[in-house]
Amino acid sequence: MKRATPRCARRRAFQNYVVVISTTTTGNGSPVSSVHITAALTFFFGKTAVMDYRFLGRTGLRVSPLCLGTMNFGPQAEEVDAHTIMDRGLELGINFFDTANMYGGEGRTEEIIGNWFAQGDGRRDKTVIATKVYGGQDPWPNTNKLSARHIRDACDASLRRMQTDHIDLYQMHHVDRDTPWDEIWQAMDLLVQQGKVLYVGSSNFAGWHIAKANEAAKRRGSLGLVSEQSLYHLNARMIELEVIPACVDYGVGLIPWSPLGGGILGGALQKVTEGRRGSERIQEQVEKMRPQLEAWEKLCADLGRLPADVALAWLLHNPAVTAPIIGPRTLEQLDGAMGALDIVLDNEVLAQLDTIFPGPGGTAPEAYAW
Repeated sequence: MKRATPRCARRRAFQNYVVVISTTTTGNGSPVSSVHITAALTFFFGKTAVMDYRFLGRTGLRVSPLCLGTMNFGPQAEEVDAHTIMDRGLELGINFFDTANMYGGEGRTEEIIGNWFAQGDGRRDKTVIATKVYGGQDPWPNTNKLSARHIRDACDASLRRMQTDHIDLYQMHHVDRDTPWDEIWQAMDLLVQQGKVLYVGSSNFAGWHIAKANEAAKRRGSLGLVSEQSLYHLNARMIELEVIPACVDYGVGLIPWSPLGGGILGGALQKVTEGRRGSERIQEQVEKMRPQLEAWEKLCADLGRLPADVALAWLLHNPAVTAPIIGPRTLEQLDGAMGALDIVLDNEVLAQLDTIFPGPGGTAPEAYAW
């Protein structure tokens, strides 16, 4: 059994930027997120972080290869703890943060981020903030989905809660089958023209939704979608059929959510075996998947790496992936996720992972036809 090898040796950086470029492009020649920029950044903490920055899809925007998810801020992490986690994220070189107008209930998570931005010291300038629009708490008409009215109102509300004048990446949280794309892009284009939004992304879109959205944007002369946030991990690989091919062809950066499968890929079998209580859902899933998880956790042990780190490294090896979303509730969880950045999985290990967690068989239509 070959061990996972370090991605790069830890190194001191005395220059502002060291550029390392790999020439992977999309079908139309646009760069995708496998173009990496290695930067040494000194933050207000007085420490130096080395991070392998990537372009977000076909844009020139550089983001960290791990995205700090904030869904736990409020429900599972108090505001003071959330602020400490975000400060530590910047210290580690993570500049890409993800949230949504629905997180925490009534926009509470965005408020926590806004209070953190308000502390100053360049926190807002150092952060690429992504939030989402679609859902709404109010049952009144026009307070959800993607009408031009709701997009405008939701954007203004997010800006107020986050105490900022712009959103770096504004993501449609779900496809709206009732609203015409021309209306959606008219609303998004206006926000861009007003300086309230810089880039537009999607979440939970099918491959043909990505194609339809970007073709509609092209007709208007708009930039279109630059990112897609999808459920993607070793045990959920359906997007390999059509979503990932669409992302690659259109130069759309892929941002996987739930990269540990809700905890099942984070050493769940070992935790249950050791008597540590997990949720009832996790315990049921462990029993259902026990043979797979036994093989999975043994492979990780043979590699000498934590299961969570290997699961993240598997996503990062895919050039279509920009940054998996990690959702730490504690500093220890955040620091632990950084171990994934030092892992390179060789072809032998990747083949074993495909055996343990088979994908759909490739891209469509070859996966089910010829």
